Amino acid sequence: MKSVQVGDNTIFPSKIICVGRNYVDHIKELGNEVAEDMVLFMKPNAAISQQLQSCHQEPLHYEAELCFMVQQGGFHYVAVGLDLTKRGLQSKLKAKGLPWERAKAFTGSALFSDFVPLANYQQPLALSLNINGECRQSGSVDMMLYSPTKILAEIQSFTELNDGDIVMTGTPAGVGEVVAGDIFQAHVLSADTVIVSQQWQAI
Repeated sequence: MKSVQVGDNTIFPSKIICVGRNYVDHIKELGNEVAEDMVLFMKPNAAISQQLQSCHQEPLHYEAELCFMVQQGGFHYVAVGLDLTKRGLQSKLKAKGLPWERAKAFTGSALFSDFVPLANYQQPLALSLNINGECRQSGSVDMMLYSPTKILAEIQSFTELNDGDIVMTGTPAGVGEVVAGDIFQAHVLSADTVIVSQQWQAI
């Protein structure tokens, strides 16, 4: 089982549930339509990795996201994460009306910073992603089509969430291809203060 960190505690999430098309600008940059209902898909525990890959059978694209960890039925911890995508394969699957998992749920497709307690910080939360020192993505809860509260309620309407499960809440505009050697620096911010960050170098 793959793990993530909450302070000094090692947690083994049973699953990762992801929200797609949750930022209007990102929907537009990929030429998609705003969906009538919340778009949800899953990644398995095996998707978790500490290593940022630039290629897995094809070039990979990055998507930075605010990520929440479940405890006792609610969101109690937050982190910044990267949802890696096989964009070429995803486009082919979408064109045929097929599920996305082969493009989204492969081994190594989910990376996370440490998780920190939500109760310690003010709202609203935001994220930023710098690549080689240049800001590529930024977004906040206020920009989401579906708030974390609505996301949690929708997921719980059809499936059980276990302690340690992770919910990835979608990505703002600015996604792109992962290039080997690039330095990724991602942050979660609260009231313009960085509360947790993570650095990865792509291989």
